[in-house]
Amino acid sequence: MEFVIDHLDHLVLTVANIDATVAFYTSALGMELITFRYRKALRFGEQKINLHQAGKEFEPKAIRPTPGSADLCFITKAPLEQVISHLNAKNCPIELGPVTRDGARGEILSIYLRDPDLNLIEVSNYP
Repeated sequence: MEFVIDHLDHLVLTVANIDATVAFYTSALGMELITFRYRKALRFGEQKINLHQAGKEFEPKAIRPTPGSADLCFITKAPLEQVISHLNAKNCPIELGPVTRDGARGEILSIYLRDPDLNLIEVSNYP
């Protein structure tokens, strides 16, 4: 192979309601709303999530962009007890966890919840 992929820059979520999605990710997960060329995205660390309104996606796009089809894992350095306490205060129900899973660099401790489109959101840390 003549090259290797270094890291993920951004991904796209197709959502039913951009405002509800922004509210969830900024309030529950502490991401930052950014606007560029009249589009909205959520920034965290050195990555971002571009948001596409279902039925009004930007080209090019996935063949079947569908709200609720994502399964995402986000890593935090905060103890999961702190994350759970924060999510409880924001009335964000935890579906599962804490449970041990396998991350990209080894074992992680994870909790699972759903965003407004019912995407599966995993929040994890490396012990």
